[in-house]
Amino acid sequence: MKKPSHDERRLMCTRKRRYQTQADALDAAMLAGVERQRTAYLCPICGHWHLASANPR
Repeated sequence: MKKPSHDERRLMCTRKRRYQTQADALDAAMLAGVERQRTAYLCPICGHWHLASANPR
């Protein structure tokens, strides 16, 4: 599988909700009841935090 281009990454970013802080992102996951299934990461494209699916262990 090839890596997404910069334009593809930017498009993926614009489709996701943005949070000002990691705590805001994790709070949103908790309110939705999916905190164990989500992690937060700092986006290199927009500089905000997004939620991503957590890897099952």
